Parts: sequence; C-alpha cells; structure tokens
Amino acid sequence: MKRQDFYYELPEELIAQDPLADRESSRLLVLNRESGVISHHVFREITEYLHEGDCLVINDTKVLPARLIGSREGTNGKVEILLLKRKENNIWETLVKPGRKAKVGTKLVFGEGLLIGQVVDIVEEGNRLIQFTYEGIFEEILDRLGQMPLPPYITHQLADKNRYQTVYAAHTGSAAAPTAGLHFTPELLKKIEDMGVEIAKVTLHVGLGTFRPVKVDEITEHHMHSEFYQIDEEAAAKINRAKENGKRVICVGTTSCRTVESAADEKGSLRALNGWTDIFIYPGYEFKVLDCLITNFHLPESTLIMLVSALAGREKVMEAYEEAVREKYRFFSFGDAMFIQ
Repeated sequence: MKRQDFYYELPEELIAQDPLADRESSRLLVLNRESGVISHHVFREITEYLHEGDCLVINDTKVLPARLIGSREGTNGKVEILLLKRKENNIWETLVKPGRKAKVGTKLVFGEGLLIGQVVDIVEEGNRLIQFTYEGIFEEILDRLGQMPLPPYITHQLADKNRYQTVYAAHTGSAAAPTAGLHFTPELLKKIEDMGVEIAKVTLHVGLGTFRPVKVDEITEHHMHSEFYQIDEEAAAKINRAKENGKRVICVGTTSCRTVESAADEKGSLRALNGWTDIFIYPGYEFKVLDCLITNFHLPESTLIMLVSALAGREKVMEAYEEAVREKYRFFSFGDAMFIQ
C-alpha cells in the first residue's frame, strides 16, 4: 500500500487556527463504516450515538508546555528547544533550533537563568540530549517559562494555554494534545455518564513521532516512534465488561485506540499494564478491542489517516474527507470531529 493512496487536497483556509469558544459546538461528521452513509451534526449530538453499557475510552494525558525559548550562553544567540522525552538525571531528549549551533558542551539559558541546560550528547535524527539545572520544581519552572508545542500548521501562540488541553487532562507527559478529546466539556461527559455509558481513562503520552510524516512510498516500511502508555485495573475492568456484555468500546482519538490495541491479548481482553508502544495501524489490521472511533480530521498521508482507514476502509474514509472539504469542515488539531460507527 502506497503513501500516496492517502493523499487528499485541502484548501489552506480550512486548517483551524483557533479552538471554538464552546468546545462541544464543533461540527461532527458521522460515517457508517458498513454502508458508507455520511451525516452531519454538532458534536454535542454525539450522545445520540452512545448507548447504555457502552464504554467510552479517553486519554487523560496532559500536554507539557514543552517549547522553550532561550539563548546560548556567551553569545546571546536565540535558541528554541522542544522537550521530547524525559531521561534520568534531569536529562531530556530534545529538538533544538538552530541545531548546528548546539554542539556538545553548549550551555543554554532560559528565563534569565531560572533554567540552565547543557548539551551532553547528539542522538538519532540530530536530537540533542540536554541536562538541566535549576532550583525548585522542574514542572513549575516549565509552567512559567514554557509555551505549548503547537503543530507547525498553527501560526500563532494561544492566549489561553488550557485550550490545548482536554478538560480531563491529568498526567503530564505529552508533546501534543490528544485532540479528539478537546470537544468534550465536563457537562457533556456527565450527561454521557448519566446515560449509563462507562468512561474508562487510559494514558498515552503523545510523542511528536505520531505526527512525523511518512516519507517512504511503501507504508509498511515506516517506523513509528515509541510512546509510553498505562492502563489501570479500573479502566481494564470497564473495557472488558463492555466487551463481555456485547456492548461497544468507543475510543476518543487515535491515541486511546492505539493504547487499548497495544495492551490487548489475542482475545481482545485487557489487564492493568504499562509500557511502550510503537504500534502502527494501517489497512489490513484487525481490531481486537475498538468498535467505534471519535477522531479529528488528519493530515494527508499521515499515520493517523491510515489508522482511520484501517477501521472504515480507505475508499470510504477518502470519500468522507472529500465531503468534509466540500462542506467546509475545520481540519486538524482545533478542527471539527468525525465519528466512525
């Protein structure tokens, strides 16, 4: 299967630059994966497609304000870093711009010395390992100095950092938001629970590798970066109960989907588990747990549109995307949603 099979034309003006004031008023395209029938709704109407006993799986990861702007010690040359992965001893794997000036030994200063970093190694793809020194609590310093690591197609910083967090974000560690969850409000989640739908919280810390473009023509040759996930006993029990009772497991976002599919045994049963996953889901994959998916509209030729195509079929997905373009849906992170049933 070729990367080009997942290409579609998207006018630039349909890329959403800002979140809507009311999270649940986004549009919702519903795709029936059996019939291919498409219908158009408002996101809060998702309740019409959920049933008592279903299990809604959400990813409660929290985005790290991982973009830091500082300078190189001694030269005052501007430097921008993106925290990718925490190692031990206050060392982080990072993406540095400009990378060529961040040689091993280079010291970087942030917040007038509130945070100091030193490049200790250069690893794969030119990423830098940086060891940080500071006084106090790292997360608090980061909250003060860091900016949200918004995707490159969003051209300005957010006025309110929290709009790039889900309302249920709890465990800090992601380099990007699980954006399908941005449409939910506390009120909508309560309404869903009151309907008798169980909500299972899992955690997958989203790495930027998720959004890494597929550069190889043959998609099976693409390598996914690994991401840390965790499922506790309560979440596993809720998901298993829905499956045992013949009810549906509905994942909110590709990250929740990848979490449960990574952790399931061959029979689709889950247990409490944590670890790293580099699962790559593309057409031909047989889902063990997931029945339905709530997701946003993804970039052409991305691993995410390939995952969606594995569930609904490439032709039906591409037709739905073309329909969304015609209907002027808002695309990508701050865009509208899609429900595949």
